[in-house]
Amino acid sequence: MSKPTRNVGFVSTRFAGTDGVSLESAKWAQVLWDHRYVSFWYAGKLDRDPEVSMLVPKAYFYDRENVAINEEVFGRRHRSPELTRRIIDMAEELKKTLYEFVQKFDIHILIVQNALCIPMHIPLGVALTHFIAETGIYTIAHHHDFYWERPRFAVNCVQDFLNMAFPPSLPSIQHVTINSAARQELAWRTGNSSVLVPNVLDFENPPTIDDYASDFRKELGLSDDDIIFLQPTRVVPRKGIELAISLIAQLNDPRCKLVVTHEAGDEGLEYRDALIELAQHSGVDLRFVYTRVGEKRMDVAGRKIFSLADAYANADLITYPSLYEGFGNALIEAFYYRKPVLVNRYSIFITDIEPKGFRVIAMNGFITRKVVEQVRRVINDPKYREEMVNHNYELGKKFFSYSVLRRKLRSLITNFTGMDL
Repeated sequence: MSKPTRNVGFVSTRFAGTDGVSLESAKWAQVLWDHRYVSFWYAGKLDRDPEVSMLVPKAYFYDRENVAINEEVFGRRHRSPELTRRIIDMAEELKKTLYEFVQKFDIHILIVQNALCIPMHIPLGVALTHFIAETGIYTIAHHHDFYWERPRFAVNCVQDFLNMAFPPSLPSIQHVTINSAARQELAWRTGNSSVLVPNVLDFENPPTIDDYASDFRKELGLSDDDIIFLQPTRVVPRKGIELAISLIAQLNDPRCKLVVTHEAGDEGLEYRDALIELAQHSGVDLRFVYTRVGEKRMDVAGRKIFSLADAYANADLITYPSLYEGFGNALIEAFYYRKPVLVNRYSIFITDIEPKGFRVIAMNGFITRKVVEQVRRVINDPKYREEMVNHNYELGKKFFSYSVLRRKLRSLITNFTGMDL
């Protein structure tokens, strides 16, 4: 007899775009689908099929009332009785929608994505905690970022809510962390054990290359001789993009261009403007191409839009000089697309990725002559470059593939149901 179909409910503030939570959730859903688990979606912002999703605008972290609450919550030590009532009232309203979601789609297992660890939406976290406590529904809480990792949440007047719901300690919840440091910190702070599930890519199926992006360089005003250093990240200070500019300045090769795929804005435009000024003073050709690289291929106003995969396919080297990362999706993507990569040895890379034996151009917070020479060798020695990227791809298949995710989900679900995935 074939296994019965079971329904899984994904819950977060947002499932839309190319943020890490949305991308990893889609990968989980794909692996579960392969084993007859049907995924349904609940969020304040959605780009999922309306037939299998429930849009609740109040659950979005940019909801007007939630933004107003956050403005009164962080940066101060005391709150008013009225603010407490607003949080509780909004949580009660959202809890009703969670009951509707689970009933409407006959959800058997809840997978909460980041809504029970980082307090972007305190009422939603409280609502989820109360709902799980009241129903005892099997819940996997997938934690990408914790509030104690972000200085902006350090001073607040809701520590009681944070202790209760970010994350909660309930018998029907299994916690999942994405790196070993977070796993240790969660256990130390809350006493909750967790399963480490790294972010993954489909290494069993190599990326396909077609003719669509054959004019990528031409469309971006680049020549065939140019050497593309791709920075596939948002433009925020922790990405350390100034280090990529320093590298290219020291290479002193006019063919080298720094191409940044994502836009600024999440944390203001000052950092982007500072990078532009630095690049001009350093004689580095810096290009922000977020208007030409989108979530997927499409034509807008007669112009061609390229996917992030197209950008990777046309890159010569990936720069990843981040000062801090929760995991490092762009690094794993570099391995997947068989591209050499420059990495600033951020803490999670040191503990969770580097020991596995990946071959990268590693730096320790600054560009040295040795780093510059390694980059030159990678650019000028095709055989050396090919051996490096093929080695990394095979390790990626071993440690960060869908088969790894499948094994982890099998264990988590078996703990709940007694049934294999």
